[in-house]
Amino acid sequence: MTKPTLLVSACLLGQPVRYDGQSKPLSSLQWTTMRQRFDLVPVCPECLGGLPTPRPAAEIVGGNGGDALAGTARIQTADGDDVSAAFIAGAERALDAALQHGCAQALLKANSPSCGNRQIYDGSFSATLRDGQGIAASLLERNGIAVWNETEIDSLLDPEPPQAV
Repeated sequence: MTKPTLLVSACLLGQPVRYDGQSKPLSSLQWTTMRQRFDLVPVCPECLGGLPTPRPAAEIVGGNGGDALAGTARIQTADGDDVSAAFIAGAERALDAALQHGCAQALLKANSPSCGNRQIYDGSFSATLRDGQGIAASLLERNGIAVWNETEIDSLLDPEPPQAV
């Protein structure tokens, strides 16, 4: 029996691709369980978009990932450099990888301007979170791919709802 494929943020798999040159690896138990249950397809949308590692931190200003895809919000660094084009290109390449590998689900890094699926930073560079999705998470969900973050791994691994008693 073949395992389903799962698109995964490369930083969660221990690859040092985050803006600060670090990773945010899953625990050993989570990593082992994921490999047992899924064929993993690692991606970093920001790297796929051509951004270097390390790179300046960036946040979505004026909206969320969907707004950035529509051109009504932008992604910028604290210095005001607009990196929207790289973020959008990376999201498109991540979607291409998911479709090429038949991924129905993705496990992405929480709060990221690319990968956040529930919350993102508010664009003020004050470490303030707000509801919203990053660009890659938004594009994946628009194309029917369910997006989870690392705090939701239990739900991803046990998709059956609890039975009523």
